[in-house]
Amino acid sequence: MKDTSGYKGDLKAFLEANNIGAGDVVIVRTDEDEYKGTVIPRYEYASPDFLTLKLSNGYNIGVEFSKIRSIKLVEEHAPPAFVQQQVMAPKQGLPKAVIVSTGGTIASRVDYRTGGVRPALSASDLLSVVPELGDIAQVDADLLFSIYSENMTLSHWSKLSERVHDYIKRGYDGVVVTHGTDTMGYASAALSFALHKTPIPVLLVGSQRSSDRPSSDAASNLIAAMVTSLKAPFSGVYVSMHDWVSDERISIHIGTKVRKLHTSRRDAFKSVNISPVAIYKDGELTVLRNDLPKRGVSNDFRIFPKFEEKVGLVKFYPGFDPSIVESLYQKGYKGVVLEGTGLGHVNKSTTDSLKRLIRDGFIVCMASQCIYGRVRLTVYETGRDLLDAGVLPLEDMLPETAFIKLSWCFGNFQREEVPKVMRLNIANEYNSRLLLEEVD
Repeated sequence: MKDTSGYKGDLKAFLEANNIGAGDVVIVRTDEDEYKGTVIPRYEYASPDFLTLKLSNGYNIGVEFSKIRSIKLVEEHAPPAFVQQQVMAPKQGLPKAVIVSTGGTIASRVDYRTGGVRPALSASDLLSVVPELGDIAQVDADLLFSIYSENMTLSHWSKLSERVHDYIKRGYDGVVVTHGTDTMGYASAALSFALHKTPIPVLLVGSQRSSDRPSSDAASNLIAAMVTSLKAPFSGVYVSMHDWVSDERISIHIGTKVRKLHTSRRDAFKSVNISPVAIYKDGELTVLRNDLPKRGVSNDFRIFPKFEEKVGLVKFYPGFDPSIVESLYQKGYKGVVLEGTGLGHVNKSTTDSLKRLIRDGFIVCMASQCIYGRVRLTVYETGRDLLDAGVLPLEDMLPETAFIKLSWCFGNFQREEVPKVMRLNIANEYNSRLLLEEVD
């Protein structure tokens, strides 16, 4: 019996009667048109009234069963499955690099039970999917985690920063971290603060389409990330993702200034309030900025891997109840980043509440919920009242970056040092630059 997973009722019976199952190439005729494609399984919650075909261009279509007039078997095949290709032996003389895999779409494949993707490919699988990497470097693979990025926690990022630090100290020329895109901006910020004065660029990379899909952006993003980590003249932590929906260009973004701005487009990631630092196109890396930390041997490469879980990120909205923030304080939270409106505003009742909390030692930072621009608490009376209450304005720092930085500060410094460190520009989180040493 052929595999008809996910199909039900009359459509399932129709496929079985015609000896057709998942993987078979068929021609389907309807009243309006004719389609040639591969039958693929349906996920378990799908409507039972559509036959799903993968066309030769790589895209899927659903053909309504009631409109099908005939179906013809063209070729018999096994159901779709990922097959790992043989990884070529490393070429001598090439630089040494490592791919640290944490999961996410880039390390996933389609799960036909649910119709979604699941973390299933290891770092070694990625090497087999993208053999071009073997011409760039001697690549090692390290499967650190295999989880969706929404399941990443601060402790995961601590372990990740320690692993990356270890590879750099062992002399690897390039380090690439594969990560799910939904929280990759948080992770890039975490590594940016945890890895102080890294001598090489560390690249985080993800994809919007899983690696086993013909439209996947995984390979091009990964190649660009590897080339950048090995050849870029700058150091620090960066994100490598599509610059546009086509495969022409890949943008390299500062790890603390990048945000996912679209749910599904391949160019979902954009630098905010700053330009990308480089573009990878046609096999060449073009550097766009010359004010970044230089690549090279660092005598002060250190790791600050701790993150405090008792910090929060809260979005203000009209009618906001300040007891939401008060409850965090009562639960032992040490501080919070507020996403205020516009220049960094909240309502009066929240300001009054914050003043009491800050007086008791709670740290409150202000970022803007606007995508672009910066916090300015001196323009309106509302902002000046927040300053008087002791709220720390964070200029143009992204709220996600601010949350990570506040967690990192509490993890690595004494409470009395936190306000000062939050104001420092450590990893280009602001557009002006100061140094971590200024806290000493």
